Amino acid sequence: MTLELIVIGKTDSKEVAALVELYARRVNFYCKFAVTTLPDVRNTKSLTVKQQRTAEGEAILRQLTDGDFVTLLDEHGTEYRSVEFALWLQKRMNSGVKRLIMVIGGPYGFSEEVYARADAKLSLSRMTFSHQIVRAIFAEQIYRAFTILNNEPYHHE
Repeated sequence: MTLELIVIGKTDSKEVAALVELYARRVNFYCKFAVTTLPDVRNTKSLTVKQQRTAEGEAILRQLTDGDFVTLLDEHGTEYRSVEFALWLQKRMNSGVKRLIMVIGGPYGFSEEVYARADAKLSLSRMTFSHQIVRAIFAEQIYRAFTILNNEPYHHE
C-alpha cells in the first residue's frame, strides 16, 4: 500500500517542515509514504472563503484516482486514540487499498466536492490546530500507528 499525505501550501516554519520530513522518513520504513504539497491559492484577498475552498478542492481532486481511499482530516471526523487509529490503518491495509490518501486542507476546510469524494473523515482533537502544525502532529501519529502495529516500544499505554 502507498500512503500519501496531501497538504495545501508550503509551511513557513522550518521546524514543522523538519518534523514532517523526519516522520516521513520513519514511515517509509513500513510502507511507501509521500507528502504532496499543493501550491497555495493565489490572490486569496480577492476571493471569498467559498471560492478559496473551491480552488483548493479542484487542486486536491486532480491528485486523486479511482480506487484511492480518501480520508480528510476534519474537525467533524471520527476521533481515535492512537491504538484505535493504528487498528483503523491496519483495516485499510488489509482491505487491499492500493493508495490511502490523507488530506489536510487549507485554513477554511474543504469544498463540497472534496467532501463528496471522501471515504472517511478523521479528527485529531476537538481542539483547533493550525493547518501547518497539524502536518507534524499527524505525520507523527502515522509513524506511531506503524510502531503500534509492529509491537515496537515507541508507544506506551
